[in-house]
Amino acid sequence: MIYAVIMAGGKGERFWPLSSESRPKQLLPLTSDKSMLGVTIDRVGQYIPPERIVIVAGTGISKAILETCHMLGPQSLLPEPVGRNTCLAIGYAAVHLMKRDPEAIMIVLSADHLIEPAEKMVEVFKAGVKLASEDNHLITIGIVPTRTETGYGYIELGDEQWQVDGVTVCRVAAFKEKPRPVVAQQYYHDRRHLWNSGMFIWSAKTILNAMLYCQPEMHAQLMEYSESIGTANEEKARDKLYNEAEAISIDYAVLEEADNVLTLKGDFLWDDVGSWLSLQRFKPTDRDNNVVVGRTVTLDTFESTLYNAGDGIIAAVGISDVVIAKVGEVVLVAHKTQLGQLKDLLAKMAADEDLKKYL
Repeated sequence: MIYAVIMAGGKGERFWPLSSESRPKQLLPLTSDKSMLGVTIDRVGQYIPPERIVIVAGTGISKAILETCHMLGPQSLLPEPVGRNTCLAIGYAAVHLMKRDPEAIMIVLSADHLIEPAEKMVEVFKAGVKLASEDNHLITIGIVPTRTETGYGYIELGDEQWQVDGVTVCRVAAFKEKPRPVVAQQYYHDRRHLWNSGMFIWSAKTILNAMLYCQPEMHAQLMEYSESIGTANEEKARDKLYNEAEAISIDYAVLEEADNVLTLKGDFLWDDVGSWLSLQRFKPTDRDNNVVVGRTVTLDTFESTLYNAGDGIIAAVGISDVVIAKVGEVVLVAHKTQLGQLKDLLAKMAADEDLKKYL
C-alpha cells in the first residue's frame, strides 16, 4: 500500500513572531485560509486516503494538529519528543509503517510547501511509486528552477535519462549545497540542475536497508525501538531513541552516500515557504511592490513586507526593502538582507528570562 508521511516538525523560526513554539509555521494559514499542514493533507488526499496519511510532528503541537485537521485521528500522528532532523523522522515513520505493512511505499512530504497544480504533483507521485514498487530505488523529486535561487539545495543530473508515464527520470550525479549567486545563475541556465524539493518516494524496507548501510548506528537504534511498538514500553523507548540518535538530514546521512538514487523531474510550481521573503513570491503586491497584510498605511515605502496580524495599524514612511510584522505585543522590524540573523536574535531572547515569553 501507498502511504503519505508528512514531516511537520520545526518551529518555523524564520517566520517569527507570526510563528511560535505553540503555533509554528505549519499551523498557520500562510498560502490560503487553511493551515499549511491542512493544505498539504488536502493536496496529497487527492491520491492517498486519510487513513494512510501519517504526520510526524512534535508532541507539543499534536493537540493543535487534531483540532485543525479534522480528517485525522490520533492514530495518524507519530509524535516526536524532540526534533532530530529528517533522517530520524523518516526512519521513525518507516519502522512504524513496516509494522503495519511490510510492503509499504512511503511518499515523504513537508508540511510547508506551496505546490500547484496538485494534479501534476500526483502524476509525478504515481511515476515514483511505480519505480519504487519495481526496484529498490531511493527517489527524490527535483523541481525545474524558475529563477536564480541561492536559498535551496540542488540536484545535479546524471547523463542517463528516461521516461516513466510521461515523467522524466534521471540518475543523480551529485547533491549540491545552497550556492553563491554566480553559481546559482549557472545552475539556472545549464538545465542540468534541479531544486532539491525535500520530497521523496521509496519503500519503507528500502530506506531502512539504506540506513543499515549508511547509518548503521541509527539503524540499530531504530530496530531496538521497533521492538517496543504497540507495547506499554513504546513511549519510554521512543524517548530513548530521540535522546540518543544523531540529528542529521536524510540528504547527508543517506542520499549522498547511496548508489541507487534517482530523481523525478517535477515540472510544476513549487515553493518552500521558508521565510518572510517568500511571501513576495505568492502574495499580491501593491503598486509600490509591497506585500501588505492587515491594516497598514504607507507613504514612500517600496519593496517591503508589512504584516499586521492583529488590531491597531502599521504606519510606514520612507522605507524600502524592510519587513515589519506586528503580532500581539511583538513588532519585528528587519531589513530584508539581514533576515538571516533572525535565529541569532531569537537565541538572544531565549537567554533572557524576561523575553522568553515572546518566543
